[in-house]
Amino acid sequence: MRQNIIIDIDPNARLDIAARPVPWPRRLYANPTLRRLLVIAVLGAVWQGYATWLHNPLLVPTLSETAQAFAEGMLSGVLPQRVAISLRTLLIGYGLGVALAAVLTGLAATSLMGNSLLETLTSMLNPLPAIALLPLALLWFGVGNGSLVFVLLHSVTWVVAMNTHAGFQAVSQTLRMVGRNYGLNPVSYVLRILVPAAFPSILAGLKIGWAFAWRTLVAAELVFGASSGKGGLGWYIFENKNELEIANVFAGLLTVILIGLAVDSLVFRQIEKRTLRRWGMQAH
Repeated sequence: MRQNIIIDIDPNARLDIAARPVPWPRRLYANPTLRRLLVIAVLGAVWQGYATWLHNPLLVPTLSETAQAFAEGMLSGVLPQRVAISLRTLLIGYGLGVALAAVLTGLAATSLMGNSLLETLTSMLNPLPAIALLPLALLWFGVGNGSLVFVLLHSVTWVVAMNTHAGFQAVSQTLRMVGRNYGLNPVSYVLRILVPAAFPSILAGLKIGWAFAWRTLVAAELVFGASSGKGGLGWYIFENKNELEIANVFAGLLTVILIGLAVDSLVFRQIEKRTLRRWGMQAH
């Protein structure tokens, strides 16, 4: 038979919780920004060491040479001008692609015919490389930003639509029935029920679409990117490659990378903090 043991606790006794301060290396390691900076510093050191060992600036310039070319391009105003041209075209194509994806996924979420339309279009057009449409875009829209915007629209629309549609399909039936019981119209049903519930997938699609847009724009400008004597970052890279200014080529690539890091840190991560993490949909 089990014996019961009774322990008397002095009510006047102090029960202190022993707490140890977290060591500062662990506190630094817990900071995601510092971890990312550490990764960047290691990659930069590897780049500098390999380029110094190779000792062939026509193949791989050192990080210091690239940084010098980047600084000279920024001070001369050439790089800021090219960045402005590329970003203006990129934002137009990206915005149109997101808007078209929103319309298609909204139709797919509220009607069976819209669902079939979206699934058919994504199956047909998503595997088609955006850069492959550039010759047709040149025939249809001529020499100018219209051709670039068209291929950007194609590269953004389908990836954003697929992620958003997948997020809508994952919304629980309970939430769907809540929207129907409240008698919401189709637009309100999508905006007030489906979008908040599927926001992690939507945000992932927006991030992937942004990356796809950058790739497509730089690739398109490498093939064709100058109109009226002006071109963006891709054309800047192409021009300097022809002149064997490889440090400037790497400076252009570094500019693309820095813009990508800035957008991820200042835009998408801030959206995550204000939405997903605050709503408990993502770990801190």
